[in-house]
Amino acid sequence: MELVCPNCRSKDIGKIGINQYYCWNCFIELSLSKGIIHTHQVEEDGSLSSLDDLFSEEERRYHA
Repeated sequence: MELVCPNCRSKDIGKIGINQYYCWNCFIELSLSKGIIHTHQVEEDGSLSSLDDLFSEEERRYHA
């Protein structure tokens, strides 16, 4: 799997769970659902805030 971060375009992505990934370059969490990458910022309390509104659906589309 060649997942690319839609935020920084890095390929330095680590798997942290089923369909869940972490970008080691810009420190955001990514999840994959139905071919779309969902982006999340990890907050200080461990909760996640969606960053999806920062990217178009095309930018978030996963091309296998």
